[in-house]
Amino acid sequence: MLIPRPLIVQNLLFVFIILFVATGCGQAPAKPALTVHVSDSTELYPPDFTFSELSPPEADNYRTIVEEYYKKHLLATGFNGAILVAKNGEIVFEDYKGYINFKTKEPVTPETPFHLASISKTFTGMTILKFWEQGRLSLDDNLLKYFPKLPYQGVTIKMLLSHRSGLPSYLNFMDSFWNKKQRATNQDVVDYMVLHKPRVEYLPGRSYHYNNTNFMLLALVIEQITHQPYPQYMKDSVFIPLGLTHTYVFSSKDTPNYVPTYIGNRPYPMDHLDCTYGDKNVYSTVRDLFLWDKALYQHTFVKASTLELAFSPQSNEHKGMRNYGLAWHLYLGKGDTVVYHNGKWHGENNTFTRVVQQMATIIILGNKQNSNIFAAKNMRTIFNNSRDTAKFEE
Repeated sequence: MLIPRPLIVQNLLFVFIILFVATGCGQAPAKPALTVHVSDSTELYPPDFTFSELSPPEADNYRTIVEEYYKKHLLATGFNGAILVAKNGEIVFEDYKGYINFKTKEPVTPETPFHLASISKTFTGMTILKFWEQGRLSLDDNLLKYFPKLPYQGVTIKMLLSHRSGLPSYLNFMDSFWNKKQRATNQDVVDYMVLHKPRVEYLPGRSYHYNNTNFMLLALVIEQITHQPYPQYMKDSVFIPLGLTHTYVFSSKDTPNYVPTYIGNRPYPMDHLDCTYGDKNVYSTVRDLFLWDKALYQHTFVKASTLELAFSPQSNEHKGMRNYGLAWHLYLGKGDTVVYHNGKWHGENNTFTRVVQQMATIIILGNKQNSNIFAAKNMRTIFNNSRDTAKFEE
């Protein structure tokens, strides 16, 4: 279980900052004083979770400092996309910049869905964990239960969720040998694996190795359990019930409406791997992801105990602060747990970062290649008063 800093230390810090601000009246600081808002709970995932309301001065302070970072590190580097930063379940800053379609000059708005790329894995993974919670599957289920013709022994659902399956990456073998004039589906990939038996990269369970094949297969597991196409099930049973009205799964039927992403002003055309889903191809907005974030905090999708399992490190063969849970990257920092996932596909760069103890969330979606979006996770230091600027995995 991940243990937060003792509450007494946080409370002393809170009192110290209040006294410091109070005695400094009449002086104009170069930057706004940031009041740390301390959670009333010492549990990381309390089952009866509620957000504590920010005071207006707190919200104003956060907004000012986030906006300063945004202008300096994103706008100044040609950012094109959407950003939303929240604290304690409240939006403290959001902005929308540029075009979603450079040809038509359609602007980015709060209702503009972006391809989430690998942030899609959080939806696939948490849906699998919800099925586990409901007793519809076991994390120890063998992969062959769902795909009996696959030539890979010893792989479990949990290994897929934690990227410990050792399976070959379909982005590699489909890119090398598949007919690039044909857009592959998830089932096409499975059929290819059955027929050609591409070699495993590691023995199952041996080590962590990030691999899109894992979540592409998990989407098909969802289809087998629900007897519905993954895009339809996710819309009817995940997105709509949570109020994510601008979120959907892109699949082969949507190709006439494909909107490219960009490097500079050069668009990426569709390619042969643009119709597989589960590992990618969820499209959403920053506001819908904010609702997804709140649903996780408030346990309206899965229980607190399930969330704790998802955020428990699964890859401990190498010591360090970076780890992976079940469908989430983890950074076990100095007093704060950062739970996050990035997304990168063609020109899309995204980050969905949650500073759990501080109840702060950073959501940035960009459809024009800009690596500074990934570095913007460093905004977490605004909320935890840390100078830790460690680089996270993309």
